[in-house]
Amino acid sequence: MQVCPQCQSDRLVNNGSAAGKPKKLCPQCEYQFTRTTPRGKPLTMREAIIQYWPEAAAPKPEVADFATHESVERLVKRLNANHTPHMPYDPKEPAGKTIAAMFEAVAEEHLVQPTFIYEFPVAISPLSKNKRDEADWVERFEIFVGGLEIGNAFSELNDPEEQRRRFEQQLGEKERGDEEAHAMDEDYIRALSYGLPPTGGEGIGIDRLTMLLTGSRSIRDVILFPLLRPQAPQELVSEEPAPPAHK
Repeated sequence: MQVCPQCQSDRLVNNGSAAGKPKKLCPQCEYQFTRTTPRGKPLTMREAIIQYWPEAAAPKPEVADFATHESVERLVKRLNANHTPHMPYDPKEPAGKTIAAMFEAVAEEHLVQPTFIYEFPVAISPLSKNKRDEADWVERFEIFVGGLEIGNAFSELNDPEEQRRRFEQQLGEKERGDEEAHAMDEDYIRALSYGLPPTGGEGIGIDRLTMLLTGSRSIRDVILFPLLRPQAPQELVSEEPAPPAHK
């Protein structure tokens, strides 16, 4: 959804309509301010896809539809046959990566109010600990505001054998052309083998937060390092006078 900079900023403060007041409609981008998600209500990734599944591709999925590669593929085909823009799909990729791409295509833009999304596929979370009752999902959450992810957190995986297996899976994805796949880290696995207590971590992207506050749609608008790169190598100029030419 394309939103003008003013709405991108306003919708963080004035999203939805107060009781008894009409909904606010922006004349520039025709973005209708509606409170689509109760503030603070957490959703699993699967619940978010189900909640925001487009009506044109009805009926809504069920949790069981995310269980196998074949059932996820059927969802993708139904979504792309009845909804635009189409989500990218590679039948050779793990089902977890496809589910994550489906979440981005179906649900992410609707997460205007601060919303926690939890339970991520293991295929996109190589450092996170598995859920105790679902091996294909991990203990991880992200917070979304204004349709953007601004924070990421997870329980650290502290099983060295499982961590090696995860890295090997990531190497397979890298061979298939995934530039974001994690590299093998022998030092990290060795450190885990010495012992790591139950650990969790959380990080908030200050650059993403700045994007929200300034209404910027590109991260390059709020960070300096792209502007500080030289456009071309600069030749060094010597202060010493050049030697006289020989006749």
